Amino acid sequence: MHSSDSEGTLPISRRDLLIAGAATATTAAPAGAAAATPSPPATAVPTSRVSVWVNAERHTRDVDNRTTLLDFLREHLHLYGTKKGCDHGQCGACTVIVDGRRINACLTLAVMQDGAQVRTVEGLGVPGKLHPMQAAFVKHDGYQCGYCTPGQICSAVAMLDEVAAGVPSHATADLTVQPLLSAEELRERMSGNLCRCGAYANIVDAITEVAGSRP
Repeated sequence: MHSSDSEGTLPISRRDLLIAGAATATTAAPAGAAAATPSPPATAVPTSRVSVWVNAERHTRDVDNRTTLLDFLREHLHLYGTKKGCDHGQCGACTVIVDGRRINACLTLAVMQDGAQVRTVEGLGVPGKLHPMQAAFVKHDGYQCGYCTPGQICSAVAMLDEVAAGVPSHATADLTVQPLLSAEELRERMSGNLCRCGAYANIVDAITEVAGSRP
C-alpha cells in the first residue's frame, strides 16, 4: 500500500519508512552502546580522630577509618621499624606490642586502638642503650637481611612475658603447671614470625639467652 501527501511528493511504502527509521536509530546509537547515566555524587571518605600512645608518647591524628595500625605507624607517625611484609597477617614482620600483648599491626585498624599503649621496636631500645633482646640478636647474629628482625624482637619480648604469666601454648604438655621455655615451646610460640633467610637457630639462641637471664 502506498500513500502520498497533498503536495505530490514521491510515494513511500510503510516498509521503506520503517527501514529508514531503523537506519537512523542505528546511526544515532551504535549497537551495544549503553545509555549514559549520570555519575553518583562523590561521597566523603569516613574519617575518625584517633589518639594512640606510641612508645610512651601520645599521637592524635584524623585518619581514614580503613587505615590499619601498620599504616598508621608508618605513614602517619613515620616509624618505619615496623615492617610491612605480607600485609595479610602471615609473616609477623609487623608485630608490635599493644597493651602488653603482641599483635600483627596489619590485621587491626587504627580506630580500634584508640587510647591503646603501643610499643614498637623503636620504643624497646636505642643505639648505645639496647634492650637485652636487641643486644642478644646482635650477639648471636639472629638476622641476615634484617627485614623480619623488628617483628621477631617485639614478638620475643612479649612472648617471654606470656611465659612468665603462665600462658600456655599448643606445645605445653601440662596446663596445670608453669610452662617452661623448652626448645619446643619456644619454636611453637615464635612460629608466627617467619624468617625468609632461615636464621631460626640463631634466633632461638638469642631468645634463650635472654630467658635464662631473667629471675
